[in-house]
Amino acid sequence: MPSLPGDGTREAARRWLIHLRIADVPRLRTLFTHHPRYADLTPVQYAEGLEWLRRTDLVSPSGRPAVNVGEGLSLSGTAVPHVLWNAEDDERRRATGTAGESCLLALLRQAGMASVEHVSAVSDAFGFDIAATTPLDEHLHLEVKATTDPTRLVVHLSRRESDVMSADPRWVMGAVLVGRDGAALNVATVSRSWLLSAIPQDRSQRGTWESARLAVPPEALKPGLIMEGGKSVLPGGSCAMPGVWGMTECEVASA
Repeated sequence: MPSLPGDGTREAARRWLIHLRIADVPRLRTLFTHHPRYADLTPVQYAEGLEWLRRTDLVSPSGRPAVNVGEGLSLSGTAVPHVLWNAEDDERRRATGTAGESCLLALLRQAGMASVEHVSAVSDAFGFDIAATTPLDEHLHLEVKATTDPTRLVVHLSRRESDVMSADPRWVMGAVLVGRDGAALNVATVSRSWLLSAIPQDRSQRGTWESARLAVPPEALKPGLIMEGGKSVLPGGSCAMPGVWGMTECEVASA
């Protein structure tokens, strides 16, 4: 999580979280700017507070708060980790993840894979979601990350997934943009070398990381599903859209 801003910006962020439950961003921006009750903070502090909430995923790109906070909670260094996650949004994230896995299961089967197994439905211990085999007996271990946000790709990588990635050359991370109807609008492969460079490092045997939040840059993405060695699993251009997650039209056209 980015470092905490100053007291005024944190108070502005707290007000955004409280009032976004019942009003949208433009209406609240007007309220905070013009109502005397909120004049103790500047428009800049309100803008910085909202931007900080978006960077930390406490407010979604559509302006929905991801947490429930009370009037008495201040976003101090100790309070932020203990905010209560919105159950509705948590369920929505799980549904998006399930939809992403279902999309790739269907696409792999349509691509003529010899076998496709949804292994994460059995256990999370595998460190990936889908095991597939090509007609040439090539194996793919696919970790699926799904989102409904076309503007940026943020993934959460567990320690187990990271350990399997480091040891298994068949492991691939596939990202899916899920549409309103649950269909795959875009599929891309996240660079293994970038992931290995971005994951945290343990500083001692007494403390180890268990989950990492990674903001994936456009240059770490390739359209489609690409196996280790560069072989494309899906038909050319499948679910590839220019502009999604910052990928250029040239990158999509070359898929």
